[in-house]
Amino acid sequence: MANNAIDQRGRFVIGLSGGSAAKFLCQGLPAQKTDWAKWTFFFCDERHVEHSDPECTYSVYKAGLFDPVGISPDQVFPDDPSLSVDDAAAQYSEHLKNAFPGNDLPRFDLLILGMGPDGHTCSLFPQHPLLTETSKLVAAIADSPKPPSQRITITFPVIQNCRCALFISCGASKADMVQRVLEGSEDLPAARVRPTDGDLVWFLDKGAASKLTCN
Repeated sequence: MANNAIDQRGRFVIGLSGGSAAKFLCQGLPAQKTDWAKWTFFFCDERHVEHSDPECTYSVYKAGLFDPVGISPDQVFPDDPSLSVDDAAAQYSEHLKNAFPGNDLPRFDLLILGMGPDGHTCSLFPQHPLLTETSKLVAAIADSPKPPSQRITITFPVIQNCRCALFISCGASKADMVQRVLEGSEDLPAARVRPTDGDLVWFLDKGAASKLTCN
C-alpha cells in the first residue's frame, strides 16, 4: 500500500495505534523495502503523557521503527505533553490541516486501528460524547474509562474518510468482541468504522476469529 501510494501520489500517510499493533509493526516493518523518506506518520490516538512514560505510544515506535529505519523527526507528529490536553488536541488538528491543505477532511492512506475489550477504537469509547463529535478533527478526552485518563484522538469523520482502515486483533480473549463487532447489531465504536470511499480490513488470528460463524 505504501509503495503504491508513493508511486501514485508521491507520499504515504499513515495513522498508527498502540498496543499489540505497535509490537507487530515494529517487528515487521523495518525489514520492508520502501522509500521511508516518503512516509508521514500520525497517531490515531495518543495517551497525553510524557514521552519518557512507558504508556507513550510514540516512544514505542521511535525505538522500534523510526530510529531503526532512519525516519526524520519532521516525518512524525507526536502528541505534545507540554501543553494542556485541549491545546494538544488543537495543535494536532492544525498538524493534520497543514498535512492536507485545501481539504475539509484529512484523507489518510491507511489507519492502523486496534479494538479494546469494550469495543472501543482509537480513544472513542462506548456511550462517550466523542462518538457524536463532527466538528473537530482531533478531540481531547480527559475522562477516559481506560487509564491514563487524558488522551487525544482522531474523530469519526477523519476515520471514515480514510482510504483504508485496518484492524489488528489477536488472541482468544478478543473472540467475543470480534464476533459482536463483525456479526452483531450493537452500536460499538469499532463496529461504526466504515470508510465512506475506502476499504475496511480485519487481520485476525485463529483465536480472535474462533467465534465467528462465517468461514
